[in-house]
Amino acid sequence: MPETTKDAAAPNAAGPGIGRGPGRLLLSLYGVFTVAALSRAIVQISMQFDQAPLAYLLSLLAGIVYAVITVALWRGGEGARKVALVSCALELAGVLTVGTLTLVDSGAFPDQTVWSDYGMGYLFLPVVVPVTGLLWLRRPARPQQDSGS
Repeated sequence: MPETTKDAAAPNAAGPGIGRGPGRLLLSLYGVFTVAALSRAIVQISMQFDQAPLAYLLSLLAGIVYAVITVALWRGGEGARKVALVSCALELAGVLTVGTLTLVDSGAFPDQTVWSDYGMGYLFLPVVVPVTGLLWLRRPARPQQDSGS
């Protein structure tokens, strides 16, 4: 019996491979960022939310954005490419905004966020990775190859 529908949870193998090749490194980095940011935010929110609520909510937001990008890179296809592009742009805007605010008014952030000081606590990867992601995702999609079916 020929397969007529794709498994909704499976990555789009026939799509333009945004999570393949060099995109695999981005996929891996965003996967690690997702776990790190969400874990940190969940612990901070559950144990010390009253100390720096804005910082912890921003770390949670960063983790959610990372998760969206991770899933989009994994799924592939043009729809996922658009979601990943918008998410990377939002991430970069967040890093630049929060990074600037933490330098201008460090008192507004009594504790660090993932995006504080342009991601200095994460070796500046939070500012480098979305730029790299935007460059990767803006490249033209390769046409799908016919598998002969």
